[in-house]
Amino acid sequence: ADLTVLGTAVSGGSIASLVLMALLAGGLALLLALFMGTDLGLAMRAAGNNPQMARAVAIDVDRMIVIGLALSNGLIALSGALFAQYSGYSNIQMGIGALVTGLANLMVGEALLGKRPIGRWIGGAVIGAVVFRLLVAGAVRAGLNPSALKLVTALFVLGVLVLPQLARKVGAGRLPKGAGSHG
Repeated sequence: ADLTVLGTAVSGGSIASLVLMALLAGGLALLLALFMGTDLGLAMRAAGNNPQMARAVAIDVDRMIVIGLALSNGLIALSGALFAQYSGYSNIQMGIGALVTGLANLMVGEALLGKRPIGRWIGGAVIGAVVFRLLVAGAVRAGLNPSALKLVTALFVLGVLVLPQLARKVGAGRLPKGAGSHG
């Protein structure tokens, strides 16, 4: 049973895969947010934010770094395995550009949901990934050459980094109404 989504025929199997991945990503995001609220999660966050203060309150910073690396690398391995399973193959070229794409995902999510509290930050990363992929799919559908996609992605990340700072500078340069007039 094929469905038509935004003018594109999508198979029922693809919809089922999408729903399964959405449930998995949402569940993992929820579990990660809950974990970050535990004593161990708070200790990891403290060790990452201010290692000197964390040491002062008897947190083993080196252990927290190892736990954080193990957790993040485990999630990366899971995502790589799921992607290879979905694609049916893997090669060394699949990860090229992943850092830029990941940054774009985080920036879009942070712009949409903010970064405080931790649950919104994690949810923002997941939602940012979906929104960013929809933007990329829309660009390809609009006729963008797929070989130029990485350049456009990099320019998008640059724009997301630079535009808020430019907006702050322009906003800081303006005076409130009536501030320059003497009554």
